[in-house]
This record gives sequence, C-alpha cells and structure tokens, in this order.
Amino acid sequence: MSTTPQPLILIVEDEPELAKLIASYLEEAGMRTQVCHRAQNALRFLKANFANLLLLDITLPDKTGFELLTELREENVQIPVIFVTGNSIEDSKVRGLEMGGDDYVTKPFSYPELVARIRAVLRRAESSGDLALTRNVSVSDEPFDFCRATINPQRLEMTLSDGSVTKVGRKEIGIMAHLKQHEGEVIPRKALIHAVWGMHANVRSRSLDQYIVKVRDFCRDSPVGVEALRTVHGVGYIFDPEGKHRNAAG
Repeated sequence: MSTTPQPLILIVEDEPELAKLIASYLEEAGMRTQVCHRAQNALRFLKANFANLLLLDITLPDKTGFELLTELREENVQIPVIFVTGNSIEDSKVRGLEMGGDDYVTKPFSYPELVARIRAVLRRAESSGDLALTRNVSVSDEPFDFCRATINPQRLEMTLSDGSVTKVGRKEIGIMAHLKQHEGEVIPRKALIHAVWGMHANVRSRSLDQYIVKVRDFCRDSPVGVEALRTVHGVGYIFDPEGKHRNAAG
C-alpha cells in the first residue's frame, strides 16, 4: 500500500452533479476531495482546515469566485487556486490570474487535463514552499506543545492531555506558536500581529482580541489554567504556563 499523502482538493461548485462528478474523477486519481456549493461555506472551511488546492468556480450563488479569493487573501489563507469558468472571454481569465490564481480551466473540460493541471499546480506549490497557515506557521511544521496539549499544524488539530482531539483555527495556531516561542517574555500586541498576520497587515485590535479569547479558552480548559496567558496592560501579553513571571502582568 502506498504511503504517499493524498492531497486534499476543495471543490467549490454550485452544480451538485458536476461537483460530484469532479470529486469522483479526482478521487480515482488518488486525491481526497471536499465539496462546497457556496462561497461562504468554502471560506468557513478554509479558515478551520488545510487544503492543498482550491478548485474554484467563478460564478457562485452568494458571491463570485473572485470575491471569495479576495476574502481568503484578507484572512491570510494562502492556497493554490485553479479557477473554473464557463466564460471563455479572455478578460475573465486574465483577471483570475492577476488576482493570484494559479491556473484556469474552461467548461466543458477534459478530466484527464484537469487532473494534469491540478498536479502541475501542486508541484509548483510544493517546490515554492507555499504551505503557510499564517505568517509564522507552515503546514509542514512539526507538532508542538502548548498548555500540555499537542498542536498539529498539518491537521489543524489539538490533542488534549486526555487524548481527545479538537479542531484549531489557523490564526489560533499562529498565535500559540508565537507565544510558545517567546514563553516568559512580554510580547507587544503589534509584534504579535506582525508575527502572525505579517508586517503590513491591517488588523484591528478587536480582531486580535477575539483570537486571544479563543486561545485563553484553550488555556482555561487545560491543566495550566487561564492564568497561563495574561494581559500586560498597555503593552500586550505574556505566556507563562509555569507561573515564573507572575509579577510581569498587571
């Protein structure tokens, strides 16, 4: 039996029968598939799960594929994209490529050609190291410990001390990785944002607070307790699971 990992392809196509047919061909070619019929469902999936490639129809019921790709980039979800379009107009294809799409196919298409195009994009993505979950964490990173749980970036999962497994979002993993790397240090809010979102990211304080709340919830449910991650008022945060720097936070 082959031990080669099967790439996960997210198919975003509003025609159920076509989506099912595409999934069937890709699975026969040795790939795993996930199907979404709406852009919003795809956005929700990719914020909580890793996929190797997005096969994206341009025309969707709730928004265009172009709009979905824009939202994904704003959320720092970096994933190779092949646009699927019934529009043979050159401007549409050029727009998709200029937005960061890696390739496009026009309906109707040949399934062997589709598989070949997907494999070509996957090879390019692998060689370029385009496997980032956040600015500071890649899907290829090794699992790491956080609050006596094991964080697995590849699977976007946390294995708790009792052996149970729960899903973890990309940004939460990025924050936990940075906190772990700087354990016992006071981390300014801006430094944390730059580490996880990137130097030029436009991230509101409220957005960061929402992710910090989620990370604190993980700490609260762990053996180390919520005091492991504390606010340093007017500065940022300190991750101190062993309680060695209690006087650093106000």
